[in-house]
Amino acid sequence: MRHLNAACDNEIFRHTDSDAQQRTVKRNGIPMRSQQPETNTLGSHVLIPSASIPRLIGYARVSTDDQDLSLQIDALTKQGIPQTSIFTDKLSGAKTERPGLTKCLDTLRSGDVLVVWRLDRLGRSMRHLITLVEDLRNKGIGFRSLNEGAIDTTCASGELIFNIFSALAQFERRLIQERTKAGLAAARARGRNGGRPKVTTDETKVVLAKKLHMDKSLEIDDICKTLRISRSTFYRYVRLE
Repeated sequence: MRHLNAACDNEIFRHTDSDAQQRTVKRNGIPMRSQQPETNTLGSHVLIPSASIPRLIGYARVSTDDQDLSLQIDALTKQGIPQTSIFTDKLSGAKTERPGLTKCLDTLRSGDVLVVWRLDRLGRSMRHLITLVEDLRNKGIGFRSLNEGAIDTTCASGELIFNIFSALAQFERRLIQERTKAGLAAARARGRNGGRPKVTTDETKVVLAKKLHMDKSLEIDDICKTLRISRSTFYRYVRLE
């Protein structure tokens, strides 16, 4: 009877250990279940498959066709990213339309991680970069920069560093706004107002526009070409009194 009780106790402990092993771990910031057997209500074991490793998607960019993407692509492939998952652009960072980046963002899904060689390869400016990464985070997509090793939103420390950058960028924008407002206020105090200077009836082009307009034999388009002004400017000159 004592041997039977010991066997039962061992069986209970085995089930308890199995349940304890079913803990949640994190790989690259993505929650994963360890592949351990789970005991159901009937006492039988059910194998729970582990979650797949997050898919890495790369993006590389150079400003001109003369520049080479090899350095960035080599760095991305060393991270285990296949070349078929690396999107590229040969355009200036100031360009709004970047076909490679558009395809890259369309490909990304929740749980993926976007990897770039350097921060300035992705964003046109700090504000644009922060907006992009915030959008990715809202979609459950991670972001990692290889040269700036601390920038990795899939881990807590990397997300903290990026939040600091975001706060600094917002601080800089507010400083610029305050300086602009202070400059405009100082200019107004000196009697100078911003904007385009007012056009008077004494200006040469205004006088010529009115005289040529009086000549009904001339077409408006010909007058505009002669004075090198637009039709809207021509009519504004004619209406001046």
